[in-house]
Amino acid sequence: MTYTGLDFQVITADAEEIKQGAPEALVMENARRKAQAVAALHPGSVVLGADTVVYQDGQVLGKPKDEEDARRMLRALSGESHSVFTGVCLISAQGSAETRYEESRVEFVPLTEEAIDWYVASGEPMDKAGAYAVQGRASMFVSGIQGSYSNVIGLPMALVRQMLQRAGFPLP
Repeated sequence: MTYTGLDFQVITADAEEIKQGAPEALVMENARRKAQAVAALHPGSVVLGADTVVYQDGQVLGKPKDEEDARRMLRALSGESHSVFTGVCLISAQGSAETRYEESRVEFVPLTEEAIDWYVASGEPMDKAGAYAVQGRASMFVSGIQGSYSNVIGLPMALVRQMLQRAGFPLP
């Protein structure tokens, strides 16, 4: 159980993710694939699948391959704004599905090479889309967010709540 008051289980989906396409379509398709893979193993369960990407200047910034890739991404984000897209797919216990996405705009302060090296050395960017975690040390790099903060972390909670309500899920 989390601060939401909901009991849930995290299950890693065995689903092949697409890597190319418009960010909205990309995250919704990957969320759908993940949700369907888990729902197939747990019929009758409510399943939520999600996928997040960072998008800047026509480029999807996924998880960095290595430290140099993380540095490259952070240099690109330095002093600029970008979008964070999260796709969410909710499959009800009866098997009906709804897939939506959320977009948030994030603005970074200019970063020095020393700041980038310090952050990469922390290890935090290595499994994060766009090579940063806004809820972690990278919070010092963010000068503004337009839209859902929880979306930038990776799950737009207001959208998820709306989807759960439409699916008839009892909420606290």
